[in-house]
Amino acid sequence: MGMSAEQLRERVRGAVIGRHDPDFDQARRVHNAMIDRRPQVVVRCRNAGDVVAGVDYARENGLDLAVRGGGHSVPGFGTCDDGVVIDLAPMRGVRVVPDARTARAEGGATWSDVDAATHAFGLATTGGIISSTGIGGLTLGGGIGYLARGQGLTCDNLISADVVTAAGELIVADEQRHADLFWALRGGGGNFGVVTSFEFRLAPVRDIYGGPIFFELDQVANVLRAYREIIADAPEQLGAFPAFQIAPPLPFIPQNRHGDTLIAIIACWAGPMEAGPAAVRPLRDIAPIVAEHVGPMPYPLLNGAFDVLVPPGLQHYWKANFVVELTDEMIAAHTEHGPRVPVVNSTVHIYPINGACHRVAPDATAFAYRDANFATVIAGMWPDPADNAANIAWVRDYYAATSPHSEEGGYVNFMAGDDQGRIKANYRGNYDRLVQVKRNYDPENLFHLNQNIRP
Repeated sequence: MGMSAEQLRERVRGAVIGRHDPDFDQARRVHNAMIDRRPQVVVRCRNAGDVVAGVDYARENGLDLAVRGGGHSVPGFGTCDDGVVIDLAPMRGVRVVPDARTARAEGGATWSDVDAATHAFGLATTGGIISSTGIGGLTLGGGIGYLARGQGLTCDNLISADVVTAAGELIVADEQRHADLFWALRGGGGNFGVVTSFEFRLAPVRDIYGGPIFFELDQVANVLRAYREIIADAPEQLGAFPAFQIAPPLPFIPQNRHGDTLIAIIACWAGPMEAGPAAVRPLRDIAPIVAEHVGPMPYPLLNGAFDVLVPPGLQHYWKANFVVELTDEMIAAHTEHGPRVPVVNSTVHIYPINGACHRVAPDATAFAYRDANFATVIAGMWPDPADNAANIAWVRDYYAATSPHSEEGGYVNFMAGDDQGRIKANYRGNYDRLVQVKRNYDPENLFHLNQNIRP
């Protein structure tokens, strides 16, 4: 007989929220408003012991188990119907060791938590583009951000992880201990356990030189062709990506252009400040500039600059692919579909993942696409459910036009719920090894609410 709900409450120091509790509706909510699920219980964990209790409860009672960090999972993997949600949100502590240039962050921390803690010491690691994103999901899927060309993916900077396994054991995974699990955690997603603590390698980054540069839509092809050439051999301290964006009402954008769709490049120079203007100049010289906000700024300011466009409660549907070459045919597809971005929240980003990302062998971590130069995301996000059909169609049509010019696989953190059929392609030759690690650590597939690797 499995653990009772009363016994679960006795074991957990944090809150155990059931369907009859007044804060249940708030506790079950995730970022994507398309997702409306009613778990049996939400365990708001305050420590690793609470996580162990939640895992034991789900396993012993044969219940679905969802793990939630920041809650940004587009397919809604951070919740479930009639099962258990392990909510790590109360576990957000970050401890920086400046001399060692490391940080240890609890599993519920967001990138804003990590950035705030590390920035005080002039340090950073590769984080996401939206600072409210949880560190857990982003790291376990790979981790793409402004600093990736210079520092590698987030998972490349992972030193160790504290993991609660499907058996309810708390173990440490690093290069020496549970090395196979540590390999799988770096790109294999949430398939192998609940990571309650991440230890990251940091690098000196305090202030950056950069920001958004907006160009006219009739310059899309020119912008993308020039960007393709510039980013191929730019200094690795330069992170920059193109984006289709409806101009928000920001003071640096002329008022008569608010609401116009533009093509932007968001630049981030993380090298010496005095070299910033020269490093960014090739991007600024691509075409006549409609508006820009480029200059020195604290790295966390840029890393959270898009947060206001992605508040909780939007409808989300995304598609993604890895791209080796930004060919003329691919640029033509972007030129056709990108300008149709439906609302100010929706966007398309083409992230560069060359530089330091390429210096890691494709089988050194679970993240296999070390030859890809770009990771493209078509991020459909909008407030009104009445627009779901039309906006999902925009994402799918765009994806259909770009996928013939892309790799078969894509970045798991950008995948939709209907992308389960792409799992093998996402991991290429690493898939069979991931299956073996899954069999060793989760043979019954307790952790299946993810882009699932079946044992």
